Amino acid sequence: MTTTAIRRPRSLAPSTTRGLLTCGILAGPVFVLTGVVQGLTRAGFDFTRHPASVLSNGSLGFVQITNFLVTGLLTIAAAAGIRRVLPGRWGPRLLTVYGVGLLCAGVFRADPQDGFPAGTPAGPPASISWHGTLHFVAGGVGFAALVAACFAIGSHLTPARTWYSRISGSLFLAGFAGVASGSTSPVVTLGFWAAVVIAFAWLAATSVHLLSRGESR
Repeated sequence: MTTTAIRRPRSLAPSTTRGLLTCGILAGPVFVLTGVVQGLTRAGFDFTRHPASVLSNGSLGFVQITNFLVTGLLTIAAAAGIRRVLPGRWGPRLLTVYGVGLLCAGVFRADPQDGFPAGTPAGPPASISWHGTLHFVAGGVGFAALVAACFAIGSHLTPARTWYSRISGSLFLAGFAGVASGSTSPVVTLGFWAAVVIAFAWLAATSVHLLSRGESR
């Protein structure tokens, strides 16, 4: 008795992979631009005092919640695309964990703090809610996975891109460590914003590189 394997058309896999990798290019601009526009237009928000997470509060909080959810899905899609073109499995898995962390960050809202939204007392929250705790846990797990993904995915790239991946992961780790320490210094807060941009720039650059490498074959 013989069986016949069902194969996908040759054109389907490359086009699907290109679409998934394109999600990796879009994730950063979507997250950063949406966050920056909100930060510039919402009363009481200060880039030197507030992380993007607090934008999930207030009457327009749904915008940032949606931003987390959309970016999480784009990141998970990018991880699936990277898995199709690189031999390693841990890197895409870790990047998927980061994407899931973004989804959880959207579901579990951060607590209001330090004057945002308008009317919130200055300083950190007097107490941490259950959803604020889960937001922090999801962020911590997701950020750790992102750092590890930079190293794991970078190990399968050219030497120059390996170092770029390692440096990007290290800078993001430094930025996250700063805010995780509880420091309210404007330098630390702005440093974390910069770290987020660096990490998403790495994801976009890696996705572009893998796209161009596939098209050159």
